[in-house]
Order: sequence, then C-alpha cells, then structure tokens
Amino acid sequence: MMDFRTVADRIARDITSGKLGAGTRLPTQRRFARDHGIAVSTASRVYAELVRRGLVIGEVGRGTYVRAAPSVAESTLAEPSGAPVDLELNFPVLPEHTAVIAESLRAVLRPDVFAEALRAVGVAGTPVARAAAASLLARGGWSPRPEDILFAGNGRQAIAGAIAALVAPGERLGVEDMTYAVVKGIAARLGVVLVPLETDDEGVTPSALSAAGSLSAVYLQPTLHNPLGISMGSDRRLAIADLLRFKDIPLIEDAIYSFLHDDPPLWPLVPRAVLVDSLSKRIAPGLSLGFAVTSPPLRPAVLSAIRSGSWSPQHVAMTAMTTWTTDGTATRLRADKRADAQARQALLSHHLAGFAIQSDPRSYHAWWHLPPHWRPDTFIATAARAGISLTPAASFAVPPTTPPQAIRLALASPPLPTLSAALSHLATLAQTPEPPTD
Repeated sequence: MMDFRTVADRIARDITSGKLGAGTRLPTQRRFARDHGIAVSTASRVYAELVRRGLVIGEVGRGTYVRAAPSVAESTLAEPSGAPVDLELNFPVLPEHTAVIAESLRAVLRPDVFAEALRAVGVAGTPVARAAAASLLARGGWSPRPEDILFAGNGRQAIAGAIAALVAPGERLGVEDMTYAVVKGIAARLGVVLVPLETDDEGVTPSALSAAGSLSAVYLQPTLHNPLGISMGSDRRLAIADLLRFKDIPLIEDAIYSFLHDDPPLWPLVPRAVLVDSLSKRIAPGLSLGFAVTSPPLRPAVLSAIRSGSWSPQHVAMTAMTTWTTDGTATRLRADKRADAQARQALLSHHLAGFAIQSDPRSYHAWWHLPPHWRPDTFIATAARAGISLTPAASFAVPPTTPPQAIRLALASPPLPTLSAALSHLATLAQTPEPPTD
C-alpha cells in the first residue's frame, strides 16, 4: 500500500512549484483516490496532511482549495519556524504567563496535594472545586451557586454534554446563523438538526427566534461571539430572555470568552439554562477544564450526559484551577489578557481602518466583510502565499445559510509585532485586484 505521505509530498511539490496555483480546487477525495490508484481512506489522509502543512483549505460543501504556493522569491511573514502567522485559531497565551503558571503549579505538585489530584473525580467535582469555580466564573454582579456547577474535560465536552442532554437525535437546536464551527460537528455526531437564526450586529434577533418554530433548545453566544466578535446589548438580552421564557425553550449559553467582558450572562434570566465556560482561553489550552453551570431542573440530565459521554474532568486540572483561583493567578491572567485583547483591537483599527470590520474592542476575534472584488477562498489562498492563515465564513455558516463574503480574524496567537505586520499586509492585499485562479 502506498504511504499517504509519499502522495502528499508529490502534491506539495506541485503546489510549491506553482503547478497547482492558489485557489485551485482539488478533486473530491473519491476522484483523487481513483486517479492515483489509492484507497479512499488513503486519499483522506493525504488531504488531512496537506491541511496540516497549511497548503490547502477544506470548505464544507465547497471542496478543497490550494491555499499556499510559496516560492523563495516571494516575501513571507511566516514565523522563523516556517509555520504561518496564525490568524486562524486563537491561543491567547502571553509569554510572561508561562513562568507565572509554572510557579503557581508548585503548590499542586506538593506530594500530598498531587496524590489527591491523581485520584478519580466525578462530574460534580468537589465542594472546594465548586466554590473556586463559582468565584472564577462570577462577572457583572452575578455569581453562580457552587451547587449548580458541573465539570467536563474541556469546554467542547461541556457543550456536547449540554446538547446531548437537551436535544434528542432528530430534534431541532436553534443557533446563530454564523456559529462556533465545533457545534456543527457536535450536532452532526449527535444527530441533532441545527436551525439557523438570523443575526445582526448584536447577535440573534428576537424576530428570528419568534419565527423559528418548535425548538428543543437554543445555543447562543451573547458575549464576544465567535466568529463575529460582537456582544448583545442589555435591551437585546432582556428581549431574548423574555422570548425564551415565553416559549419555554432551554438555553445553552457559551461564555468561553466572557472573561474579557463585564456584562452579566443571560443564564439567570432564563428558568432552564446551561452556561458553558472553560479554562482554555482564560489560562492556557494545555490544562483544560470545562464548566457547565446548570439550572436545577436540568442538572440530572446534563450530569448524566457528560458522564455517559466519557467527558468527565481530570482531577489534576480541577486542582490546578482551584489553586489558580485562590492564589490570584487567574485574576492576574484575566487582567493581562483583557489589556492584550484591547491592544490587538487597536492594531486592527489602525491597519484595517476604512474596511468593513465587525467586532468588539474587548474581543480576540474580528469579522471582516471583504471588498466585493475578493472571494474569501482566493483571498485566503493569496494570504497564505505570504504566510498568513485565515478562516472563511463558510466554516461557520449553518446550512441553508449562504456564507457571506467574509473571513474571521483570530487575533490572539501571534506576537504583537507579527500581528501588526500581518494586518498591514492584509490591508494592502485587500486593495489589490483579485488574481486569476486558472
């Protein structure tokens, strides 16, 4: 059997030589397998390897496109390691935080504490951990009751547990028409039907929720929406909460980025709700822990779903969270990241002034409606030639929603000077004509 890496190397050479130009659409994996005399499973691994190398991008329902064809003559903004400048994924870990986190973890590694942390722990956690989590998640004058908190391995697992608990296979889950891409995958695996709800510059609209028909639950991001970067105003929050109460629809509220914001959540305004949060953005993705703040009527179902899904938390991560919360580390990191997000938004405003940018000055995301002469797939492929990775709107659009001519900018990962250079390059690129893709 031919090794998939050998085939991937061959296609990579065609890309880097320019034989397959930026924006070229690759054949379907089945057609590729037939043309190259390999199994479909091998073709799938070839495409995954090309994506991993940053050479192609796959858009659900549209196909796989070449996104980079670098040549030594071209200037590039790639990192010294050769990796692209990452405006595709958000990993907000500030360099100075590494030593702070390591120092705080010394208390966890004491033999007596670590021995306890190595023991198994349930979805309900421990009283100490629940009290710490209640303090960590408090914002805008709201603080959850410790007894309402459940734990999962990470935020994605907490979301999956909430959806599994509230929406049976074949039932309908309302979501913003542009939603967190992972939710699309979770729904597909659980057999849940996603119902796109129209949004404006404050998030989901009351009219869309009113007209949606029967829904088993809704999944919303009222604060610092991913990918749109926007937040609901107080009047919109009240209107959405009133509708959810009137229609008796449970709410799944994604609050992953809420640590950057001071507004209170929707959760206390809705009788049946689950608020999901995690450590990955607050602290670092390497020690993950998910939280599900659950209204008492929903607690048994959510607890059972997380447990049966094998999404239970790791005791070590729970112990670390408790330490970071009680010794002030979490508070320090939150303050630093708030300042960091605002600094990145300032760079965005400076370099992309005059373009159609949608965001919040506290957000690590921005939504860019591209100039009409650029298609997102071609813009992304052209940016990749300069070593900048981006994400198209199609990744977030919920069918049958037509993806807008837009891209998401994830601002958190690059160092500030690198981000500044990348945004400057994108601004210049956006003002040039779209290159031919033939």
